[in-house]
Amino acid sequence: MNGARFVHDQLELAGFEVEIADAQRVKGLAPLACKTDRIDAWVLAELARRELVPAIWLPDPAVRAERERARFRLHLVRKRTALKNRIHATLIAHGHPCPVSDLFGTGGRRLLERLDLPEPWRGTLEASLRLIDILEVEIDACERELRRLGAEHRYVPLLMSCPGIAWVLGYTIASELGDVARFQSPHKLVGYTGLCPKVDQSGERDWRGPLKKNGPRYLRWALIEAAQHAGASSHYRDLSQRKRTQYPGPRGSKIAAICVARKLAEAIWYMLTRNQPFAPAGATRPLTA
Repeated sequence: MNGARFVHDQLELAGFEVEIADAQRVKGLAPLACKTDRIDAWVLAELARRELVPAIWLPDPAVRAERERARFRLHLVRKRTALKNRIHATLIAHGHPCPVSDLFGTGGRRLLERLDLPEPWRGTLEASLRLIDILEVEIDACERELRRLGAEHRYVPLLMSCPGIAWVLGYTIASELGDVARFQSPHKLVGYTGLCPKVDQSGERDWRGPLKKNGPRYLRWALIEAAQHAGASSHYRDLSQRKRTQYPGPRGSKIAAICVARKLAEAIWYMLTRNQPFAPAGATRPLTA
């Protein structure tokens, strides 16, 4: 429900032990023909009495603060990108080419000043440029704070040893994961990312559908973004090329990025649980007595 975290925090402050039930798993445990708030409350009470409530993990305030910083920076970047795309669309609509590589650099700004655009497009272009400058200042401030906090984070230095992950993506992945100890295996972590396809099996029938997309979408975005660069590295180049060959066309590039992202998630689990940097030859076996 809306405001569930606020209610959760207030109840905990009042001394209650609060659990957030996984609605999908509760529905699987107690399928109901009719559903009302009274019946839902009775079902949850009965499951709680039998200690069968499938509770979800809720991040603590410190992890929520880390997520808010990383997500707000991404929010500002998307706003800046939308404004830049709007300016490019305005130039195309009025038949003006873009001869410079960076339309928003020094040369590009001079070009935009010389353009002869009618109103109101001229006014909206100037307003967009002013907003882009304001967003640049805010994004730089966010990045300075993330760099400072990431240097002190226990996961970020390890994540930065992985191909395709710099400090921005490293901080985003670390904040979205929270405590990696809650994942019992790398497969659990991959499932949490939502990068696994839906599977429907019955007898000899095996149907694979689209991605499940459960878990934080920001974590999924960060892993896909890292996979775009990691796919060109020597560690994952063969896997990426094999998937591109198997699925030619634009679809092959997407499938290759998803496969590399899943491999990155598995590597991240081993790195963080064993407190080891990325190992090109694969995870090392733990020492036994």
